[in-house]
Amino acid sequence: MMIKKNIAIVWGGYSSEFVISEKSAAGIFSFIDKEKYNVYKVKIDRNSWEVEAPDCVYPIDKNNFSFTDSDGKNIRFHFAYITIHGTPGEDGVIQGYFDMMGIPYSNCGVLASALTFNKFICNSFLKSFGIDVADSILLRKNDPYRINEIISTLGLPLFVKPNLGGSSFAITKVKESSQLDNAVITAFREAPEVIIESFLQGTEVTCGCFGTSMGITVLPLTEVVTSNEFFDFDAKYNGQVEEITPARLPEEITLAIQHKTEKIYRLVGAKGIIRVDFILTGNGPVLLEVNTTPGMTSTSFIPQQVNAAGLSMTEIITAIIETYSF
Repeated sequence: MMIKKNIAIVWGGYSSEFVISEKSAAGIFSFIDKEKYNVYKVKIDRNSWEVEAPDCVYPIDKNNFSFTDSDGKNIRFHFAYITIHGTPGEDGVIQGYFDMMGIPYSNCGVLASALTFNKFICNSFLKSFGIDVADSILLRKNDPYRINEIISTLGLPLFVKPNLGGSSFAITKVKESSQLDNAVITAFREAPEVIIESFLQGTEVTCGCFGTSMGITVLPLTEVVTSNEFFDFDAKYNGQVEEITPARLPEEITLAIQHKTEKIYRLVGAKGIIRVDFILTGNGPVLLEVNTTPGMTSTSFIPQQVNAAGLSMTEIITAIIETYSF
């Protein structure tokens, strides 16, 4: 008789994306095969690490990532499915902890996570391999900057966003020079670095990709249509968007974007499921960002694309667990 593996769905985090992480954890919990695995949700925040067991909530022993139940039984985890959006789950921090604990996990390792979490560094890295990216400027706390120089370099409109983070928190589309200072201040409230990017006109598309022992699978594209100024928080999470999967694109363009997605997966050394966002301009697809911990609610892009591909989220998650387990 095989012993069922104990799987921790690790959610929470230290950023504004906490609430999105909670929804993703619920989605993953619904997808995982409960007949095959013992599944627990583990919440990590600045105040505590705790596991939701069927009968109670127990503190996690950080010395070995285990917990002791009401019967005095110590339960250790065989695998961590990480769905923390933002720090410490998307930036490589929690991955370093699990590496030290000797616990396998579902997504990118320390280097790939840290690289992709930093939008400016990641885009600069991928640009060196021929991936088209928007022109951008990086600001760190207390860096001096001149509004006129930024606008003369990037033009108007432009985007100001936290360089570290996601879910479209604290992003501003700046149309006039008088708006730039406030946009920078807003972005700095969310992260210690700010990226200012040139505006690109086009159709936004996103492409999922995952790797298992069977190789890399690229999913159908989703076309993102919103009447909002851009794909902001309300568009993402409050229904102010139309998401069309598969995207209404010619086959050659779809294949080109899927090829770029797989190339990016390999270049950053990704693991598990990622999602890559592009904007399709008149000159072709331009990379927006790489998401190594994409949303996993039932209506998120990845489950949509998996359904469109005729695949099963349960089977994919099982394959990921079995591929990366020791």
